[in-house]
Amino acid sequence: MLDVDKMKKIGLFAGGVLFGTAGVKVLASKDAKRFYINCLAAGLRAKDCVMTTATNIQENAEDILAEAKAINDERCKEEVFEDESAPEEAFAEETAPLEA
Repeated sequence: MLDVDKMKKIGLFAGGVLFGTAGVKVLASKDAKRFYINCLAAGLRAKDCVMTTATNIQENAEDILAEAKAINDERCKEEVFEDESAPEEAFAEETAPLEA
């Protein structure tokens, strides 16, 4: 005679097979396919939106970088100009005649 444990295992196996077969049929139905297509289309739209945003951020970052480089170049030129004029002013002060 069959034991209760064996009957339970056989019942679970049969239920799993039945549930799996029904699941495959549901997943392969036309409604499910339309759902998959709509999800994929939404994913593609989201990808386009993210890529557009990423491109805008990259362009803004490039503009910021270019402006920062321009500021640094201007400061560098000002420092070079100040360094060149400083020795001449100091020399002019040293060679000026003393007033009595």
